[in-house]
Parts: sequence; C-alpha cells; structure tokens
Amino acid sequence: MRQKTEQEAYLTLSALCAQAEHCQWEMTEKMRRWELTEEAQARVMQRLVSERYVDDERYARAFVKDKVRYNKWGRRKVEQALWQKHIDESVRQQVLDEVDDDEYISILRPMLQQKRKSTKASSDYELNGKLIKFAMSRGFTMDIIKQCVNVEDDDEFLE
Repeated sequence: MRQKTEQEAYLTLSALCAQAEHCQWEMTEKMRRWELTEEAQARVMQRLVSERYVDDERYARAFVKDKVRYNKWGRRKVEQALWQKHIDESVRQQVLDEVDDDEYISILRPMLQQKRKSTKASSDYELNGKLIKFAMSRGFTMDIIKQCVNVEDDDEFLE
C-alpha cells in the first residue's frame, strides 16, 4: 500500500466516519498502516475530533446498543470489546451503566429458553450448569444469569 499524504488520509477517514461510527483508536491504526508520521496522525486526529467526525463516547453508545440488542452480548463481553478498542475507562463505565439489568434479562431469558430445549443433560443440576456456562460465554454477569436460571418451576421460566 502506498503512503498517503496527510490531506488524503483526512479525506479518506472523514468519508469513512460519515458512513459509520468509528473510534479514535481505529482511525489511528489506519493511519499507522498508511505510514503517516506521528505528528501528521495527531493533526488529522485532532481535526477529525474537532469537526465531530470521531467521538469515542458517541461510538461507545452505538457499539453497546448494537452488541446488546443485535448480537445479544452481555455486559462483560461488551466491556472487553470496548477495552480492546482503547475506549477510556470512564466512558466505558458510563455507557455500560446506562443499560439497565431488565434489558439484559429480556435478552438472556429467551436465549436460555432456546438453549434449554437443545441441551442434553442427565439432571437439572447438569442442565443449569450448562446454561450458566453458555450465558457466561455470552458475557452475562452471574447476578443476571441467576435471575434467569434459578427458577424452581419451569412454567415460571417460560414467562
């Protein structure tokens, strides 16, 4: 890939950001791959931020909303993904705290109902263990999982 000029990088990244949300780290990584100098990267990034093409808080809100609602991820998995995108700790916590437990429960319950039907186990204990393991792999916290799995009556679970 040929090296881009500072202006070409800005135009490419601003067009990219106009189409979808991106975080600062993603834009910096692209510029690094284009072999822009660190000073040029800083100037381009400063311009993208000042013109509101890039906003990590806005990105984090959109990311969390998409991952929770469409990918059905739990809090831990979303938090880890945001950490990998180098989103600031305070922004991560603020955005994740905006999602209430009821939303996680409304996503996890139907998933566990479906999983319960397709999971083979010799006892309820083993079945619940498998369901808990499945929910944890999706990034849900144990307190949310307990609210969905520890149900004495199957009729209550299906509600």
